[in-house]
Amino acid sequence: MCGIVGYLGHREAYTVIIKGLQRLEYRGYDSAGVALLNEGDLNVYKKKGKVADLHNYAKGKNLTSNIGIGHTRWATHGEPNDKNAHPHVSNSGKLAIIHNGIIENYSSLKTDLVKKGFDFKSDTDSEVFINFIEDIYLNSGVSLAEAVRLALNKVVGAYAIAIISMEDPNLMIAARKGSPLVVGLGKGEFFLASDATPIIEYTNEVVYLEDQEIAIIKDGHLTIKSVSDVEMTPYVQTIDIQLEAIEKGGYDHFMLKEIFEQPKSIGDCLRGRLQAKEGKLVLGGIFDYVTKMVNAERILIIACGTSWHAGLVAEYIFEEFCRIPVEVEYASEFRYRNPIINEKDVVIAISQSGETADTLAAIELAKSKGATIIGVCNVVGSSIARATHAGSYTHAGPEIGVASTKAFTAQISVLTMMALMIAEKKGSLSESKYRALLFELESVPEKVAKALLLNDQLEEIAKVFKDARNFLYLGRGFNFPVALEGALKLKEISYIHAEGYPAAEMKHGPIALIDEEMPVVVIATKDSSYEKIVSNVQEVKARKGKVIAVVSEGDTEIPKMADYVIEVPHISDALMPLIAVIPLQLLSYHIAVMRGCNVDQPRNLAKSVTVE
Repeated sequence: MCGIVGYLGHREAYTVIIKGLQRLEYRGYDSAGVALLNEGDLNVYKKKGKVADLHNYAKGKNLTSNIGIGHTRWATHGEPNDKNAHPHVSNSGKLAIIHNGIIENYSSLKTDLVKKGFDFKSDTDSEVFINFIEDIYLNSGVSLAEAVRLALNKVVGAYAIAIISMEDPNLMIAARKGSPLVVGLGKGEFFLASDATPIIEYTNEVVYLEDQEIAIIKDGHLTIKSVSDVEMTPYVQTIDIQLEAIEKGGYDHFMLKEIFEQPKSIGDCLRGRLQAKEGKLVLGGIFDYVTKMVNAERILIIACGTSWHAGLVAEYIFEEFCRIPVEVEYASEFRYRNPIINEKDVVIAISQSGETADTLAAIELAKSKGATIIGVCNVVGSSIARATHAGSYTHAGPEIGVASTKAFTAQISVLTMMALMIAEKKGSLSESKYRALLFELESVPEKVAKALLLNDQLEEIAKVFKDARNFLYLGRGFNFPVALEGALKLKEISYIHAEGYPAAEMKHGPIALIDEEMPVVVIATKDSSYEKIVSNVQEVKARKGKVIAVVSEGDTEIPKMADYVIEVPHISDALMPLIAVIPLQLLSYHIAVMRGCNVDQPRNLAKSVTVE
């Protein structure tokens, strides 16, 4: 989603802001801009395109300032262009705003403001927002902070905002509802950002704003108020993110770095929780809710995108080991119907960022019905982590590439541990099977490392298929969600149309598409449905389709039929998604690179979808 950076202190604001915007490029955007205050002047520079385009545009201009705000925009209201880029300035020219989110009642507000003589230079709801604030400020005789508070009580929608004023170079106002915002505390300086990545270079002390809170930074002091005008005590947290974690570390792209980090990220996820030799598995974050989960009438999993695919894997795992009915829902659909849910249900919400707007809204709906909510997310202190009753962090470290890779395998790792913990408590899994699975789970990082050795082979396969117009991905059982995830990765970063299907469903439609121009990726590892998947491969070959088969090491049957064979280490069916997805990630990556695509920042996509 859009990125926010703000600075007030003793440093050159522009340098801090532009570097911060570069740190936030991973969130996805189509324009960028800054607003700087200097000796009574408000200088605004903004440009369609990347932060580099903005930086080039700003060269030679007046950039001297100790206070400023910067923004990367992901277009909602109004096409991506210079005039719609943020920051937006009020009619008087004295106020500037940056805004993430959507103001749903902007049209009626705009109509009223036009009647009052306000002019608008953009098509955005954000320009309406700052002029609405200015109207209150000019006509109510209140302070700017109070005008912002009054405005927030009347706007409908989601927002994270930062505002500066030409009249007060020692003032910055920020607020949030439904979109993340963090305040960094330095020595005589303050930072604002959508997440901690632009801040950690300067300070590890932060305050995460809660929904409907306003931060007023004035004359070296931070005050936090609710929109109902109640002063709040800031909760200062120390963040533990190393600067090198958000840098490429010698890799060409963050995505490639994050693919190759998976042995470590999965290991970090398991560390301190899994002790196979002792037969111990403890997820401290859900310890108090295990009994509730054991006795649940059903488990509902809500998520979006790649996290939804992780949820599908979890459905197979929970039902197999825990014998509890599981439903997996798109959060965006769950929240807009009238779902049947009650206090005996457990809802597991999955999100890498912990800020996904639809998932947050689904959580609130489920909570209102009395369900217990368990969160699985990666970002410490995120909104979902705070909104749930309990949960587990994935500890994957910062994921900068928009296309999720290491977060996916970390989510499955956490969900697998969660299922095993419940199964052991419930007694639905024999002691011998339970211990065997613990040992197998412990071996996953090593086997993922081995799968990564296939990189060169996958690069060669990518050369053959980089110009394909369509792909089909097939899998059965635990590997069906892997087929969906493999197809999604290809779509996201290479812009090739791809579909994931349960292999048996191929005969119910997709088989009509298969000819010599159609590459078919088949996840055909040794499992209970192996013989069926062999038949699917034969059906593709009979129609001259090109088969790329992911098989277990030592397989002798499918290699006789497939055009390209990728051998991955063998592991039990339930854990195979953690291994089988690795070659699919690499294949997508190499195809995208060969097609000249922006791998880390695919067009039109955002890392964290904080608007509905």
